[in-house]
Amino acid sequence: MTHLTTGSADGYPPKSYLIDHGHLGSEPVVIVSAPGGARVILARRGATLLRWEVNRLGAPFDLTDGYRDEAELLAQNGVRNGVLAPFPNRIADARYTFAGVEHDLLPGKTARLIYHGFAREHPFDLAEAVVSDLAARLTFTGRIDAAGHPGYPFALDLAVTYLITAKEVTVTTYATNTGASAAPYAAGWHPYFRLPGTVDDWTLEIPARTIVHTDEALIPLDGDAAYQPLDENPAMDFRRPRKLSGLVIDACFTDLAAGDKRCETVLRHSRTSDELRVWQFGGSMHVFTGDTLARDRRRSIALEPVEAITNAFNRAECAGALLLGPGETRSFRFGARYLRNR
Repeated sequence: MTHLTTGSADGYPPKSYLIDHGHLGSEPVVIVSAPGGARVILARRGATLLRWEVNRLGAPFDLTDGYRDEAELLAQNGVRNGVLAPFPNRIADARYTFAGVEHDLLPGKTARLIYHGFAREHPFDLAEAVVSDLAARLTFTGRIDAAGHPGYPFALDLAVTYLITAKEVTVTTYATNTGASAAPYAAGWHPYFRLPGTVDDWTLEIPARTIVHTDEALIPLDGDAAYQPLDENPAMDFRRPRKLSGLVIDACFTDLAAGDKRCETVLRHSRTSDELRVWQFGGSMHVFTGDTLARDRRRSIALEPVEAITNAFNRAECAGALLLGPGETRSFRFGARYLRNR
C-alpha cells in the first residue's frame, strides 16, 4: 500500500493485540496488529477495510484487494471493501417510491446510474477500540442526515463494528432511524477477496438455491421472473465446489440454504490448502469476478453479503424487509475466516 504512514504498530507482530493510528495520504486510518502476524488497516472514511493481512508461510499475505492509496479511496472505483448503506447495489433509474412518495436520487442528472449507497464516502468517528488477549473490537459511528442526499430524506445513525482475531474478521452494521417517519434501508458489504494466484486458480461454493436474473443494466427482472431455482440452471449452480477458471460472474445468489442462520460461501485454491469462508446471517450473496475493474482484473473476487437484492427499493416483495420505523435499530452481521489446512 503506498503513502501509508503509521506509528508504533510498524513493529508488529506484537505479543498482544495493539491498536495504532496513521494516515493514507491525508486520510486517517486505524491499524490493528495481532499476535502471530495478522494485521488489519481501516480507513475512517466509510469505515472501510483497506487491508487484511495474515501470516501465510511465515510472511504477511493480504487477503483483500482494497484501495492502495488515497486517490483510489476518494475515487471509490470498484467500491473496494465498501460498507453499503442505506442500500446495496443499484436502484433502477435512481428513482423509487416509498410510502406513496416518489424520490429521485439524481435530480436533474442525465446519467442515472447510482449504486451502493452513501455510507462508503462518509466520515466516520472511531467511537470505541477495545483489545483483549483474544481479539480487538473497533466501532465506527457516523450518520446520514435527512437533508444530506437528494432523494433520501431520512435520518439514520450508523455504526460499524469490526471484531478482529488472528484468522477472522467479523463485521456488524447497525442503523437507527432517528427521524419521525419510517425509512427504507438495507445494508451490505463489497469486499474483494484474494488467495494466491488469480480467479482462475480458485474454486467457489455457494449455499444458494436461487439465482436472480437481470437485464443488461443488471437490474432484476420484474416480479417472479427475477428468481430462477438453480436446479433449472446448473451452469450457475455452486452448491458443490466448482472451478472459476473461464467463468465471468456478476450475479446475486439468494434463498441461502441456512435461512436466517449462519451460512458460508467458500473460496478455495484449487492446488493449495488456502481457504476463505465468507459467512453471513440472512440476506443474499452477490458475486463479481472482477472482469471490469479499472485495475488488476480477475486478481480478486467480490463476495458480497447483502441484506437485499439489487433494486430492492422498487420491489414489492422486499418492502417489508426494508422498513425501518422511527427509533428502530437493525443490524446485519457477516465476516470472513481464513484457513490453511496443511
